[in-house]
Amino acid sequence: MKKIIIIGPAYPYRGGNSLFVSHVYDILKNRFDVKIYNYKLLYPSLFFPGKTQFDESEKTIKKAPNERLINSINPFNWIKAASLIKKEKADLVVFDWWHPFFSFCHFTISFLIKSVYRNKILFITENVISHEANAIDKILTKLGLSNASSFLALSEKVEKDLEFVEKSRNVYRSELPVYDSYNFNEQKIISTKKDLDFDENSKLLLFFGYVRKYKGLDLLLNALAELIKKDSSYKLLVAGEFYDDEKFYREKVESLNLNAHVKLLDDFIPNEEVSKYFEPSDLVVLPYRSATQSGILNLAYGFLKPVLVTNVGGLAEFVDNGKTGYVIKPDSQEDLVNGIIIFFEQREKINFAENIKNRISQNAFNSLPELFEKIISDTEK
Repeated sequence: MKKIIIIGPAYPYRGGNSLFVSHVYDILKNRFDVKIYNYKLLYPSLFFPGKTQFDESEKTIKKAPNERLINSINPFNWIKAASLIKKEKADLVVFDWWHPFFSFCHFTISFLIKSVYRNKILFITENVISHEANAIDKILTKLGLSNASSFLALSEKVEKDLEFVEKSRNVYRSELPVYDSYNFNEQKIISTKKDLDFDENSKLLLFFGYVRKYKGLDLLLNALAELIKKDSSYKLLVAGEFYDDEKFYREKVESLNLNAHVKLLDDFIPNEEVSKYFEPSDLVVLPYRSATQSGILNLAYGFLKPVLVTNVGGLAEFVDNGKTGYVIKPDSQEDLVNGIIIFFEQREKINFAENIKNRISQNAFNSLPELFEKIISDTEK
């Protein structure tokens, strides 16, 4: 059995990156001997904008076995980690890359193991150019990825972004998994709009996940103000931790007279409560100003919920326009308003749930074991 080492976050860390790495482990474990070297320090608390880095949910979605080894800011730790990885004699060493903060850590470890692994260092790139990147971020990204012998890009946008670093190295393609594990078999939360203090006949929009400027919640609030002029049944649920100033958004809700139409929940939603917010929602809205791909989209698909996304980064790649959701222009209040109206006009005519099931069945992530067989085979040529 071929051996794969994965360097990336996993439980007890929370968030999309940890969930992704655990899904990778889960889909590969039956065909490969997979070992995760997790972080014992991911972000120093000073640099982390949220309330906690750890998953405090009562129920764990994916709990892949791992060894908490890597300290993201300790060079002596990097040397020790590299030494242990070299002794593993793996067939492939995989780094999960998503942010230039990890550039020195990933560069050093990959450099120190390169003499042993040569063309067996794969970087999975969930994101290459960060959403709020500056010139320094691009320099750090180039450094962090410089020792990769090949890349696995999770969207066409990421594949194109790799052009500034790939230097003729192999670039393979896959995509994020569909996060369909939140519908717990036991004690499943079945919620309704009424449970969320909305009328059952309301047209409920959901904005889910971290609130940051690039995600465009302010644009959605402006659009909602226009929508309720036409139809007062439109409602918006915002469920996620604010990484931006929450006061700005609450004042905006107040100034637009949206208090009766918006519910803001400033908190990281634990696993066991995710279904509570997705199940009653009619449409999941991602009005992003920039993106590569989004785990929120794949989470929505896990609940068979249609999405409205802006045509930025790789988001549009994963939406069958008019079938699993709608794609609109970014930074356009008019398009946001029209897109939402069109969805509610068409939802009785289009079987969005069935279309999403068909889309899920074609998810490239399902073929990851075969792809890793090919990647390892290519390293042996």
